[in-house]
Amino acid sequence: ETEPLTSKKDVSDCNEDCKENRLLVRNPKSALRLVEDGNKVHPSQGDKGEAAQISNGYSGGQTSVPCNGMGELMELEDRETWSKKIDFLLSVIGYAVDLGNVWRFPYICYQNGGGAFLIPYIIMAIFGGIPLFYMELALGQYHRNGCISIWRKICPIFKGIGFAICIIDLYVASYYNTIMAWAFYYLVSSFTAELPWTSCRNSWNTGNCTNYFSKDNVSWSLHSISPAEEFYTRQVLQVHRSNGLDDLGGISWQLTLCLLLIFTIVYFSIWKGVKTSGKVVWVTATFPYIILFILLVRGATLPGAWRGVLYYLKPDWQKLLATEVWVDAAAQIFFSLGPGFGVLLAYASYNKFHNNCYQDALVTSTVNCMTSFVSGFVIFTVLGYMAEMRNEDVSEVAKDTGPSLLFITYAEAIANMPASTFFAIIFFLMLLTLGLDSTFAGLEGVITGVLDEFPHVWSKRRELFVLGLIIICFLGSLATLTFGGAYVVKLFEEYATGPAVLTVVFLEAVAVAWFYGITQFSNDVKEMLGFTPGWYWRVCWVAISPIFLLFVTCSFLSNPPELRLFDYSYPYWTTVVGYCIGTSSIICIPIYMVYRLIGTPGTLKERILKSITPETATEIPFGDIRMNAV
Repeated sequence: ETEPLTSKKDVSDCNEDCKENRLLVRNPKSALRLVEDGNKVHPSQGDKGEAAQISNGYSGGQTSVPCNGMGELMELEDRETWSKKIDFLLSVIGYAVDLGNVWRFPYICYQNGGGAFLIPYIIMAIFGGIPLFYMELALGQYHRNGCISIWRKICPIFKGIGFAICIIDLYVASYYNTIMAWAFYYLVSSFTAELPWTSCRNSWNTGNCTNYFSKDNVSWSLHSISPAEEFYTRQVLQVHRSNGLDDLGGISWQLTLCLLLIFTIVYFSIWKGVKTSGKVVWVTATFPYIILFILLVRGATLPGAWRGVLYYLKPDWQKLLATEVWVDAAAQIFFSLGPGFGVLLAYASYNKFHNNCYQDALVTSTVNCMTSFVSGFVIFTVLGYMAEMRNEDVSEVAKDTGPSLLFITYAEAIANMPASTFFAIIFFLMLLTLGLDSTFAGLEGVITGVLDEFPHVWSKRRELFVLGLIIICFLGSLATLTFGGAYVVKLFEEYATGPAVLTVVFLEAVAVAWFYGITQFSNDVKEMLGFTPGWYWRVCWVAISPIFLLFVTCSFLSNPPELRLFDYSYPYWTTVVGYCIGTSSIICIPIYMVYRLIGTPGTLKERILKSITPETATEIPFGDIRMNAV
């Protein structure tokens, strides 16, 4: 059914269609296909009244293919691919395993029933997180496009999802890297014989500073503050110089320099594409596991470590009856695996067409979940040690949440270990590497999306575009570098990304399963992998995963978190601001839908039908070039 383009029939077609610039434009009545090893060709889904394109890895309008006038198509430039399969796996693992695995999972686990929490966590992973993770990898690998242009091949009216994803990624970059700047400040401060957060004899300390680890007998009162907490709040963040979100104060030049250096590292890691970032992740994705192992062994040998482990895993079965426990489990697995940020689409788009993304999804999801679980032991063995030293219950020691768990509680414990300087240096190095590859991934989601959507403008100017993007992210981070920047980080973390990305992935799942069609999507997977996804995956994509996302989103919106950081309670107007920031990204979706319907000719019914029908078919961009007669 397929004939090489060197046949006489194809020569006549080429001669007829070659223009003055000697280019072959595909006849709308036939579909050119690039196939590998005689694989079955994906049928055209586009509007047969319009010429489709042969993909060269970028998506734009109608694309021309060079023709030499002799009926032979010249070689197309393939899309950039990963140098090795392991580069892709490490990049995805590095993206999924981030700072949240170290601080968020252990805290949520012990707060929601300890070992009993693992039951809802695993259930939500099996029926919600992993199917969505697999779906995004398969979409990106098959269509080979970023988060914006991919919708022309799935359901054009949902293209606003791609623009919303890019805005969300920029919001994340504006606060996430600031947390790494804090870690970098700690790292630089660790190169001393005595760690600066071990004593109360520093210029930033107050009269309430109490070092209960000192050899002198000290009494811990209600107003006592540890030197580690004062170092974090008064020296690193300097929140005492701000009155809250309505008075952020000046910009910390120390943190600004730290962030500038971090963005410089990020730029030179991703400016050339996945060929370079795929090599950098060999360090940033593997180094944290080496450090986690060292810290786990060290923590297990500390006195009182067993108390922390017992507190971490002791099951409270009554907690399973509480709805909020299941909501926390769903939210944790979702934000841990990270669908909806355009990263999985971008990374998978650089895979070989027949790469086994099903196996990749299972491996990387398992590694991510196991990392979260093991990180709990790393944290709680040290918390048990601190409880032993303070002669307090572990619950009193583990009251800090979020970054404070790392920068106050864990930093304080490290400072009072033998060889504290060494352990402080490797710990904060680990935090940096955990954050760096997640930043690489988030920005690559934006870069791939924009370059694929506007190839004629940016495809040859990637370095310049990445530089502009880094500058925008740095300028957007300035508010988080102020003395009240920690309050901004908390606001963005809770409101700017959470509900917005949940809404994006819900619409994405609906668009793929219900508009593009679960049958068509399953056929796409079969064409890549050689087998059709089983009924379990299809049921999850069609019903369970969207319900899972709707459940988490509605729970969040019905019971928004009451924000509080240190002694500052967020006023009501900050909640309104937070929702406005979150809405500013997802508003792209209805705006584009209206724009699409207005700009499409025909009756309303014709406009809707055309807007939900894929514009262009996806071609397999390698192998022998053949024509498939239609």
